[in-house]
Amino acid sequence: MKIIKANILKNNNIFAAEVTFKEKITKIDLLGSENKTFPLLVPGFIDLHVHGGGGSDIMEAGKAIEKVTSTHSKYGTTSLLATTMTAPFEELEKSFLAMKDSYENRQKNQSRILGVHLEGPFISAEKLGAQPNFTREATLKEITALNNIVPIKVITLAPEAFNHLNLIPDLIKMGIVVQIGHTNGTYEQGVTALSQGAKSFTHLFNAMSSFHHRAPGMSGAALAHAQYAELIPDLEHVHPGAIKAALRCIPNLYFVTDSTAATGMPDGEYKLGSQTVHKCLGGVRLSDGTLAGSALTMDQAFRNLVSLGLPYYEISKKLSAIQAELIGIQDRGSMKVGHYADLVLLDRQNKITTVIIEGDECDF
Repeated sequence: MKIIKANILKNNNIFAAEVTFKEKITKIDLLGSENKTFPLLVPGFIDLHVHGGGGSDIMEAGKAIEKVTSTHSKYGTTSLLATTMTAPFEELEKSFLAMKDSYENRQKNQSRILGVHLEGPFISAEKLGAQPNFTREATLKEITALNNIVPIKVITLAPEAFNHLNLIPDLIKMGIVVQIGHTNGTYEQGVTALSQGAKSFTHLFNAMSSFHHRAPGMSGAALAHAQYAELIPDLEHVHPGAIKAALRCIPNLYFVTDSTAATGMPDGEYKLGSQTVHKCLGGVRLSDGTLAGSALTMDQAFRNLVSLGLPYYEISKKLSAIQAELIGIQDRGSMKVGHYADLVLLDRQNKITTVIIEGDECDF
């Protein structure tokens, strides 16, 4: 049995507490009001959009997934969705097979893989972003084959492309969260996709038809109707003002990194699927200047959101709890008795001092 004394977040307030845990949290005792000498203890971050880290890319297969998960755990990401790129089926299958063992058998110092975010290839060729152009029509045969290797928790698709609108109910029956993204669809098509069961939006505002007051586009559909949407808070992909607008409109807006192999690495060239990307001054771009994922970490996202004036309690929800709720994870994302002891300790500058995954303190 292990015990941590720290400040915790509860009901929009900060309390001193004693948290007892093994693999899961067994007891939480409140000790009184905030203790200025205690660190802050928050639930481990859950990132639903991770392409890479530590110089490795999910699509590389091999041992890449181990490098990615061990890199992100250093920054407080205790669980994640391994995120694929648009690619031929054979390459996707190879990537899924390579991550199967890590999905089933997490090793010490590695983030828990909760499943896969299949970002493409069922997207619009008009809104590729940094995705290579291997777009095609989604089929249940292909999705089922991949899902049988490692569970697909989230799938990004363009609802206006091919016959994707009619496929959404079948994906929901499979237990997959459908996110609208990499789409040039209209406002009306977005509303229809939501009525079909699509639940969220992929990297809101990026790689989707933008808002105009006479043509609201997919961004307008999200702002007007979405209950959930992911957004990249590196303060480069989305202007702070647009982040604040999204916060006012979307009740369960949550944050992701869309991180690449460049995460945790120096400036230079890296792979993003079959693309070569360049990290410079903290940003990641294709050679033509197009933003290509990010080098963001979840602890930096935490600090960025503090700088925007969000209260700690809201930040924690949007980096952990909402993600767990979205993909139906019942025992992570919040600090509760019975939940896994996925915990992050932060000092007074909101810098990480300790990461605990399923009760094990990581060695960094």
